[in-house]
Amino acid sequence: MKNDKNLRLVLWMESNFDPYHSIDAQMIEEAGGTLRIVKAANEEEQMRLAAEATVFLGGWIPMPRSFLERLDRAVGVIRTGIGLDTVDQAAATELGICVGNVPDFCLQEVAEHTLALIFSVTRKIVHADRIVRMGKWHRWSAQDMLPMHRVSGQTLGLIGLGNIGRTVAMKARALGLRLVAYDPFVSPESASGIDVRLAELEEVLSTADIVSLHVPLSPKTHHLINQEALGKMKQGAILINTSRGPVVDERALLDALQSGKLSGAGLDVLEKEPQKGPHPFFDLDNVVMTCHYASCSVEAYANMGLQISQQASAMLRGEFPHNLVNQDVKDVPQLRLQKRM
Repeated sequence: MKNDKNLRLVLWMESNFDPYHSIDAQMIEEAGGTLRIVKAANEEEQMRLAAEATVFLGGWIPMPRSFLERLDRAVGVIRTGIGLDTVDQAAATELGICVGNVPDFCLQEVAEHTLALIFSVTRKIVHADRIVRMGKWHRWSAQDMLPMHRVSGQTLGLIGLGNIGRTVAMKARALGLRLVAYDPFVSPESASGIDVRLAELEEVLSTADIVSLHVPLSPKTHHLINQEALGKMKQGAILINTSRGPVVDERALLDALQSGKLSGAGLDVLEKEPQKGPHPFFDLDNVVMTCHYASCSVEAYANMGLQISQQASAMLRGEFPHNLVNQDVKDVPQLRLQKRM
């Protein structure tokens, strides 16, 4: 890569899991920048490439303090998605680096995937598919299909009532589910506006037939669903996780599923990704697993690419991105945005 100090580079560091090619190069060029999409063979090359960026775009690339400190030319970084657990926001602020993200990315997709997992587990879709492929055909069977309960009329407990949780709630209401949620950052008035009753975590766990997780990963939410939390859930309840794998203690979940405490689980995420080799959940017919693709759709990626392009272009022009996460950076004397532009 040419080491031109006058080059205003928007660098998208692609990973195998993030094939987002919808960033608008023309928009970035009109803002005075050049877009480059690269893959790094190792961490050394990753840092060498990233150090050239004026605006760095990253999906699952970890951006701890040690990484950000080496971005000498960067005025900003953009997390190409919702979650910010990969970015050390405090370090970015101290260094004067703006942090952007796409908070409304894939709301519909994750909500739809959540409902798909609910139906897949409750209606035993995957299990039934396997039976048919084995040459069996049972319209119903106490051994193979029952017990099974209708979804309508059950209580859905949402852990987290942010943008995705709210979208799930509105779709679930139309399916006849009763809704209760735990979110310490949401007011009862805001929740009641979408017909959701707020309650403490323990009550949600103990009253919901289906518990669905919609929280970001943080030190406070790591293993939020542990042995104690699972023990408070209703006998025969179902757990759905489309948030982050480490929110759930997998060892405790495995015990709950094997003991019959929970009747099933739908998981789009695991504690360690990508999953390589056997996993204990593979042997359980009451677990439906997908490969962290709940966000996927052509429409979601197109919208995300547009928002990334807009925010990168804004920073190239010396403007704050419209989804500035670390608002405190505006007040630090070491803010790079003004110095660079």
